[in-house]
Amino acid sequence: MATGATMKPNQPKPKSELGGVVVLDFGGQYTQLIARRIREQQVFSAILPCTASIEEIRKFEPAGLVLSGGPSSVYDIDAPKCDSGILALRIPVLGICYGMQWITHALGGKVEKAERREYGRAHLKVSRGPGSPESALFAGVPESLRIWNSHGDHVREVPTGFHATGHTDNAIAALEDPQRKIYAVQFHVEVNHTECGTDLLRNFLFRVCSAERKWSGAAFIEETTGAIRTKVGHNRAICALSGGVDSTVAAVLVHRALGDRLTNIFVNTGMLRKNEFADTLEMLRDRLGLRVIGVDASDRFLNKLVGVTDPEQKRKIIGREFIAVFAEEAQKLQTGEAQGEIAWLVQGTLYPDVIESVSVKGPSATIKTHHNVGGLPENMPFALIEPLRDLFKDEVRRIGRDLGLPDEILLKHPFPGPGLAVRLLGEITREHLLTLQEADAIVVEEIRRAGLYSKVWQAFAVLLPVRSVGVMGDYRTYGLTVAVRVVESDDAMTADWVRLPGEVLECISTRIVNEVRGVTRVVYDISSKPPSTIEWE
Repeated sequence: MATGATMKPNQPKPKSELGGVVVLDFGGQYTQLIARRIREQQVFSAILPCTASIEEIRKFEPAGLVLSGGPSSVYDIDAPKCDSGILALRIPVLGICYGMQWITHALGGKVEKAERREYGRAHLKVSRGPGSPESALFAGVPESLRIWNSHGDHVREVPTGFHATGHTDNAIAALEDPQRKIYAVQFHVEVNHTECGTDLLRNFLFRVCSAERKWSGAAFIEETTGAIRTKVGHNRAICALSGGVDSTVAAVLVHRALGDRLTNIFVNTGMLRKNEFADTLEMLRDRLGLRVIGVDASDRFLNKLVGVTDPEQKRKIIGREFIAVFAEEAQKLQTGEAQGEIAWLVQGTLYPDVIESVSVKGPSATIKTHHNVGGLPENMPFALIEPLRDLFKDEVRRIGRDLGLPDEILLKHPFPGPGLAVRLLGEITREHLLTLQEADAIVVEEIRRAGLYSKVWQAFAVLLPVRSVGVMGDYRTYGLTVAVRVVESDDAMTADWVRLPGEVLECISTRIVNEVRGVTRVVYDISSKPPSTIEWE
């Protein structure tokens, strides 16, 4: 479900979920981005694995189906497949990338390895079929478009009844059978890099599917809180609260469902930003009125990380230790408190966390482990509630506004669950943590001073395990290196480095070198995602 809440198999679907679009996942990294683009048009979207049965699909009474991209070739032995009967349901279908190749292969067309693979930007020429009217999918868009490709196979021959509606210099890039309302494109309409991609998706939703606009933040809140009440029953829950956007929105959402049966736990791992533990506790308790327990476990976490340098090991240790702390606090709460077992743990997990950590619906690749996804231990004393699991950061911010949260929280830059552990490369020591906290605070202060804080996605410092020669007061130094990272993004799936004004960079560098003991060099990170991730570890 796009709501992130699990419905019982025989429970009727809420009205706002009927008549939307079902996205069948073939393992593409951008599957949830397709669903998100559909929700942006106020149309409900649900993601199901490509192996979902026709009966399972029919439960949503979908106005349309979208077949996602994926990393496979249709000729692979273990290539993902779905029931070809979906193409005979008389429900409009849009295939994207691998989805186009699967449709072609399933209906008797020809797919083959491309002599020249297409990755990244390409040029699309829109065309019409012989004697056919304008394509409903391409209605109102220019005849020439810049698009974003990512494929090694391509369609050589279209199936019977289809005609090509778009080409690149290298391949057939779009095809359709308007009689059966089956459309397919080789490129990714869901990414910002594709010109008029939103227009194409909108044409599919409203010209082809006649979908209804009845999905909203209010509907999400109402239906998610209802699903949480059903799931939790008479039991209680604790929430892993960090004070960031994700966990705070999750906490407020679950508080609306459970009231005082939710207790929030804010853990100081020793790897928070400067002054963050005290400031966040004050905000959560006094300004938001949440029930919050603050636990200073910094010694415990740092002792577990002594000698650890591998980033994946850091994340897994932190994930396990978080769960251990929550279990101990839950045991304390269980004694002498209100009735109801503490059986649930609430987390503010978002979709970019999930897709980088584990395969969700299809065979997507693991990029790195997030402590609150792949980093969790196998045997946990809690079941999870992750109401935001299928959403992106900007969607969560919109939900937060509907919940009445202030901009101070909603505009707060993302901060990773493992904290500064993934911004301090190499072994984590108390001395280096203090150095990084001071440098990071300067970066944020100067970004705010320049009026850029609300205009960028993230701004932070990274402490590198690299020393370099410098000179201070005519003396040779051999000090630490700090990297500054500032990126802009819409959803954290992709990100670009920000071209900061020279005077801002100069001020950041001068202050760090002068004010942070032991640092003699500052560098600026100008790598984008992909190929880099936003965080360094």
